[in-house]
Amino acid sequence: MDFSYTVEEEAFRTELRSWLEENLPDGWLEGEFKIPNDESSRIAFLREWQSKLFEGGWSGISWPAEYGGKGATLLEEVIYEQEMARVKAPPIINLVGLAMVGPTLLQMGTEYQKQRYVNKILSNKEIWCQGYSEPNAGSDLAALQTRAVKKGDKWIINGQKVWTSFAQYSDYCFLLARTDTSDKKHYGITAFIVNMHQKGVEVKPIRSINDRPAFNELFFNDAVAYDIDIVGEVNNGWSVSLALLSHERVGVARKVFRIQKVMDELIEISKKEKEDGYPLISNPIVRNKLINFKIRAKAVLLTYYRNLTETIRAGKPGPTGSVDKLLSSELLKEMYGFALSMQGPLSTLWLEDIAMKQDWQDDYLQSLGSRIAGGSSEIQKNVIAERILGLPKDIKY
Repeated sequence: MDFSYTVEEEAFRTELRSWLEENLPDGWLEGEFKIPNDESSRIAFLREWQSKLFEGGWSGISWPAEYGGKGATLLEEVIYEQEMARVKAPPIINLVGLAMVGPTLLQMGTEYQKQRYVNKILSNKEIWCQGYSEPNAGSDLAALQTRAVKKGDKWIINGQKVWTSFAQYSDYCFLLARTDTSDKKHYGITAFIVNMHQKGVEVKPIRSINDRPAFNELFFNDAVAYDIDIVGEVNNGWSVSLALLSHERVGVARKVFRIQKVMDELIEISKKEKEDGYPLISNPIVRNKLINFKIRAKAVLLTYYRNLTETIRAGKPGPTGSVDKLLSSELLKEMYGFALSMQGPLSTLWLEDIAMKQDWQDDYLQSLGSRIAGGSSEIQKNVIAERILGLPKDIKY
């Protein structure tokens, strides 16, 4: 891959930087990063930020302009993610819609679905969740048991999902349900668009390890969908699910670039904090650890660029996104853990009690969940082994 950018691509970066300087929340560029802790205020803050991105033309960077996207190239989207990571931009509340559902509808949805849903995902008018994980299926997605049965012109849906991010705010769910039990478990699955504002859909929030209602249980009791809500073909939802997961794993760009930012922050802290009157960076153990992180961070970045090149050449994402997801999740967890260790006893404090500026505690706890979200690290290793390296399938006990 050519690591240099064209004049047009650098102009794109300059335009984005200028917009960010004018539109990021007050104090953000100065490093305050103030997001309300109160849940309702936090959601209002995140909704306002995403709406501002859309109104400024900075949502759906590489999506076609005819559906409301910016129509930029994939490389310009990479620049976008670099800049968002550089300023540690606020998170996106409609992340499932933007990173997964939207790209999947553009790839495999009907023209009606593209016209009906894509623009409202970009504009933040409709928020999405993803109905994949189930209590008894674990990481084995194909073992799902939620059923959809055709009755007249309706599909009647019954079952339970769990660990569903953003469901309490969502208008639609991208749901996988079993529609045929007569064949192997990877067949007989169908992908549905399900309206969350209907009788028969119940949402129960679950508080996550960082004490926020980040996940939910979803219960479907005779919920309804129609043929027009099916993405792809009946009983062939497995291929749709793989497409969505591929987009999710390609969407780790911001996490990859975040690693570079965290690396800089770790060095800064090690110079600032002292032990027995000496800066931590003078400790050979700290220096060795930082060097190890620096080497691995560079390897993650170069691997991402290599996989990105393959995606550009193929015209769609492939299984190599699992490599990026695995490496970035594991490295970030270690880096945040090391940041906590440099805090010493202060690492046991929480949020407003934190004596240091960086919210390392919150970042570390979230990094534990990131190893699982979107397919655990163990699942990523299986994908890499079977779909990239061509090794035999995992032994089933």
